[in-house]
Amino acid sequence: MFAGPRDSRPPPTRTLLDVLGVGLEQVMRHLGDARPGFDDFADWIVATAGAPDPAGIARYHAWYEGAPPPAAEVARQAAVMAAEPVFGADELAAWERDGVIVLRNAVTRDEARAIAEHLWAILGATPGDSATWYAPRTNGIMVQHFQHPAMDVPRRSLRVHKAFAQLYGHADLIASTDRLSFNPPVTGSYAFPGPHLHWDISLAPPIPFETGGILYLTDTVADQGALQVVPGFHRRLAEGWLESLGGADPRQIDLSGEAVTVPAGAGDLVIWRQEIPHGASANTSDRPRLAQYVTMYPMHWPDERDWI
Repeated sequence: MFAGPRDSRPPPTRTLLDVLGVGLEQVMRHLGDARPGFDDFADWIVATAGAPDPAGIARYHAWYEGAPPPAAEVARQAAVMAAEPVFGADELAAWERDGVIVLRNAVTRDEARAIAEHLWAILGATPGDSATWYAPRTNGIMVQHFQHPAMDVPRRSLRVHKAFAQLYGHADLIASTDRLSFNPPVTGSYAFPGPHLHWDISLAPPIPFETGGILYLTDTVADQGALQVVPGFHRRLAEGWLESLGGADPRQIDLSGEAVTVPAGAGDLVIWRQEIPHGASANTSDRPRLAQYVTMYPMHWPDERDWI
């Protein structure tokens, strides 16, 4: 498991949990409910996510201790950098302009279908029976489930890793252990619960470059609860949008009139810069939106900027 140098900083929570293959929300819930000791907590992690990957642990310790990465990790990253690009020049130019990009066929349609079938099983719902789509849930459209072999496919995909490597400019990245999402159509008795447009980061400058990502598990059209974004907002932030507010709370500014939805196919991964306001949209179609959140990022210490 984890053992850091004596008298050192505590491990960065998000990075460590992603290495161990557990989600932040499920860890916080377990800690609050069970209040385990260290050994019991370690046993719970293994029972929940399986034994930690030795290569991932070795890589994490090398990074944490400021040592060179293991040779196997160096070779893995070199293979990613040598792989054929997955984005062309026009796509990357649009990324620079809009801050949003779609990786087509991030996983195959069969691989996306396997995740979708797992999601349906978790929900105890049936694709062809809309009466089963609206069972009570405490987390809105979020489904707090993080581990399954089908969900690991996009996290370990060379194609997905290459996509993020092109955006970051290097392959020294770690995959997030994130959750699933089920966004059913609105009805007379079911209103869209959000999340509406928001940021997951502090807007205090300088904003470090980071990405978010959502993998559609079925073909998703614009009115089917697709991701919505405000394209190009990273450039507005860089040009002084925050300062132009005169002290107003940026999170209370209504940007919904500028939002566009991002339709895509089953197995496509929508990636956005974290400076971009983003959120789900109300599903006004007759089919639910099924998705898995997937992103990659460099190992880093916790962000110590003020929260704005």
